[in-house]
Amino acid sequence: MFNTKGNKFVRSHGPINKTAAWKTALLVVVLIIGIIYAIPNLFGSDPAIQISSSTPGTMLSQSELRMFTNDLKADRIIYKKAELDGKHIVIRFVSPDTRLLAKDKLAKALGGKYIVAGNDVPATPAWLEALNARPMKLGLDLRGGMSLLLQVDIDDVIKRREQNSVRNVGEALQTAKINYTGMVPSGQGIVIDFANTAEASRALSILNNKVQDFTWQQTTRDKQPVVIGQLSQLALTQLRQYTMQQTINTLDRRVNELGVSESTVQQQGMDRVSVDLPGVSDATEAQDILGKTATIEAHAVDYKHDAQQAQASGVIPAGDVLLRDTAGQPVLLKSDVVLSGENITSATTNFDQTGEPIVQISVAGAGQPKLYQFTSENVGKPMAVVYTETKSSKHKDKHGKLQISYRKTSTVINQATINGVFSANFEVTGLTAGEAQQLALLLRAGALPAPIAVLSEMQVGPSMGKENVHRGMLSVQIGLLLVVVFMALYYSIFGLIADVGLVINLVLIVAIMSLLGGTLTFPGIAGIVLTVGMAVDANVLIFERIREELRNGTPIQLAMHAGYDRAIVTIVDAQLTTLIAAIVLFGIGTGPIKGFAVVLTIGLLTSMLTAINYTRAIANHLYGGKTLKKLPIGMRIKQVKKAG
Repeated sequence: MFNTKGNKFVRSHGPINKTAAWKTALLVVVLIIGIIYAIPNLFGSDPAIQISSSTPGTMLSQSELRMFTNDLKADRIIYKKAELDGKHIVIRFVSPDTRLLAKDKLAKALGGKYIVAGNDVPATPAWLEALNARPMKLGLDLRGGMSLLLQVDIDDVIKRREQNSVRNVGEALQTAKINYTGMVPSGQGIVIDFANTAEASRALSILNNKVQDFTWQQTTRDKQPVVIGQLSQLALTQLRQYTMQQTINTLDRRVNELGVSESTVQQQGMDRVSVDLPGVSDATEAQDILGKTATIEAHAVDYKHDAQQAQASGVIPAGDVLLRDTAGQPVLLKSDVVLSGENITSATTNFDQTGEPIVQISVAGAGQPKLYQFTSENVGKPMAVVYTETKSSKHKDKHGKLQISYRKTSTVINQATINGVFSANFEVTGLTAGEAQQLALLLRAGALPAPIAVLSEMQVGPSMGKENVHRGMLSVQIGLLLVVVFMALYYSIFGLIADVGLVINLVLIVAIMSLLGGTLTFPGIAGIVLTVGMAVDANVLIFERIREELRNGTPIQLAMHAGYDRAIVTIVDAQLTTLIAAIVLFGIGTGPIKGFAVVLTIGLLTSMLTAINYTRAIANHLYGGKTLKKLPIGMRIKQVKKAG
């Protein structure tokens, strides 16, 4: 317990209201680290352009950096700093207007070989960057930009999977010498017709062993035996997961091709993807690039049959498909695909000798030997390039429910005679400059595994974002000022100690958010404002406990000690219940709600640290172990003398 020595109080194992040296040192170190990682948020950002290669994975060099800066100097465009940053070159400017001028000049000069994008980069000093100290990212509502919610057509992937499986099923039955009268993918599975029940039973046994991605059952339809196969639950789950992951990866690459930094692409629910694009103002371009399901295929032209006659008669030769070219004229093509977009590794735009835009394509993998074999066997014969695009449209049914339909269009954009053997590189013509640029971008980023539709979009202009930042910071400042003034007036010096703890709390919140790479949104600022009010709750509990002890006649040093020690359980209980609510919000919430929950959680944890440890260390340093007639803790306290 406690003993008295003169006017001082000591525990049986040491003095009370003294913070251990190691604990004080630890608190100071934590505060210094917090200040270091919070400071970058004070330096703002520089308007900049980011230049990257249009060929994925290609790193730029110092010689290219010199070339770009020399181009700017030649046009008398002043830049602040130019540097290599990973795979990109970043050039900083003093003003957004200079940035816009430089972006336009370089984009025209560099053509399709490079991607030039405007961006805002942190103006953090080099010594802080060396410590990996970076500012928080700002969300769309603070920085400006747009957010898209996309619907992925999983049903289309399932149908294509069933169609592709028809061939495997047919081969399995033919190998087992089982006769069937028909087989079609129905959209609900694969339906196989048989002449008799015995053949159907044999087929059921074979398919259960050979094609295990499907669940098979034997039944009758129109009094005829049939075997129906549907994708198993495991196969459906794996297919959905693969499709969503591929969609996210492809969209992420397309966002990179747009040159948008600090973007977010994430899954929402079973079949939706949200895309946040900070700083993007052209909604039409973003939707066109992200939502387009487009690719190219190379086919042999059927020059032996008349396309006009096939169109007029409606009779298409076996193994052919009838399409139209850009002028609307019919073209007969062989249905076999010579080359598809999956085999394309690089696509860049350029201009030929006549000034017409072209797309230069590089092929790798299984596409090379196939293209080599085809061109070597068909020198002097025509080959066509087909541009295939899937477009979505939205409408409401009679019940008011949103329905999305998809329409696939294929157009022959180029026909050319094969003049020689090639396998790795070729060119596509017949496009406008804009179409060539977009096709090259889509081919580089890869094809989407399923059609997607834009369900909703939200745009926040840069001026609105700045206004949100101003209002958010103003709310934090007003909230902080009111709390600081109240605590100082009501609790005197101890109120000022709580105010110091509150400032330390804000520093630690900002530092942790910056370290975690968190994104600050307007709801996140609301979380900070709420934390400002809640952070002093713990000190109010402690100070009121100290006052109560003093009113009961407890000596000052013992009252200080009891105030901190006995209030801890109450403080932890109160913060824990709020913490549980914050965790629930994070678990079930989306975007802005998650941001609020993250800031609130961090604020709760740091407020317990500052209210219990930092303020106690300061109070102990100022008043611990000293002989005091009065404790400066606010309103006049009338002490009750204990009997005896």
